[in-house]
Amino acid sequence: MNQAYDVIVVGGGAAGMVAAVSAARTGARTAILEHMECAGKKLLSTGNGKCNFTNRAQGVEYYRGQDPAFVLPALRQFGLPKTLAFFQEIGVWPREKRDGYYYPASGQASSVRDALLMELKRLQVKVYYQIGIRGIQRQKGIFLFDTKQGLFQSRACVIATGGKAAKKTGSDGSGIPYILGFGHKVAEFVPALVQMQGKQSFLKELAGIRADASLRLLVEGEMVCQDRGEVQLTEFGVSGIPAFQVSRYALLALREQKSVQAVLDFAPDVTKEELMAYCKRQQKRSPSGAVKDIFPGLWNQKLVFVLLKEAGVLGDSPLSRCREADFARICALGKGLVVDIVGSKSFDAAQVCAGGVCTSQITPETMESRLVPGLYFAGEVVDIDGMCGGYNLQWAWSSGWVAGKHAGESTRNRETAM
Repeated sequence: MNQAYDVIVVGGGAAGMVAAVSAARTGARTAILEHMECAGKKLLSTGNGKCNFTNRAQGVEYYRGQDPAFVLPALRQFGLPKTLAFFQEIGVWPREKRDGYYYPASGQASSVRDALLMELKRLQVKVYYQIGIRGIQRQKGIFLFDTKQGLFQSRACVIATGGKAAKKTGSDGSGIPYILGFGHKVAEFVPALVQMQGKQSFLKELAGIRADASLRLLVEGEMVCQDRGEVQLTEFGVSGIPAFQVSRYALLALREQKSVQAVLDFAPDVTKEELMAYCKRQQKRSPSGAVKDIFPGLWNQKLVFVLLKEAGVLGDSPLSRCREADFARICALGKGLVVDIVGSKSFDAAQVCAGGVCTSQITPETMESRLVPGLYFAGEVVDIDGMCGGYNLQWAWSSGWVAGKHAGESTRNRETAM
């Protein structure tokens, strides 16, 4: 088999499918080379299977990487309004929830994947599955793809192979050798939006607790970021959206062998002084009552036991025996329980990765390589990752659309024979 196309997209995930649609709409003959048995496999698991595919709130502050502002040109070309219009056009009706998160009205991630596949079929984009790429080269302005299914060639190439998160869905880093072969620098991948692992023994006692809390991340004693929401405590560490949001910074710091701590405030709406005043009122009101019983409406009982233990206060002690210093230690821990972060769950448990193709070597307005004409990048393979809330998919749509559009348009004026 020797197949020639104007644009070949490597990777049939979220970014790759949109890139192929965008390229095909320019009139370019387009194909997708996918190494899994189906396209959009990772997309099916997003939003717990419901696919939170974008968010009303947009801006550079929701994206991370060596240069977060890199996202802006793509977002200007294909931002929230065009994303919503595009998906409604292909049959996905957006439904906005109170928090600004958008989901398909069907409540099924498969709706988004299936709509994209139908649009690819309508545009006559051929998708080759289990392709088995052995190598990609560029010779005399033509990209050559050596695969198990034969030789493919194209005038332009979009690489949308993802990172290393969720290997079972095809996001396994297999595209990196091709990228390095073209001379691009790739920032090492680390898991992002992932549960963090702590070393304290009290974590086993706290396993199962869910609490509204503020989480501050310290690196070498300095706060680098914070978030608030429902924190989940497990026997291995700290989970929940606040932990996910800060995890990339923790893991990048650990890679540099820096000390990392998560500081949990389980009373984010109450000051330490207010907590102290409450303890003193309870002591005066019920001096014979046990210390362990004075926070029933504030903290989970398992958390209270750990706070008392860490403060060195016996839970069965009567309040009358508690000194102000005892209350101060309990309140300080409730407002700042420290967990030493030593790692995270694996790539398979991460929603996305931090790292990827260095953005300094990509033109942000087109997503084209600054090193190799006709080579484009889209999605998670680029050193951009978003916060929870639909931002990683918005980056996939925006970067994919821009890369595909410019790749398709570039072939109009290219007269290289194939």
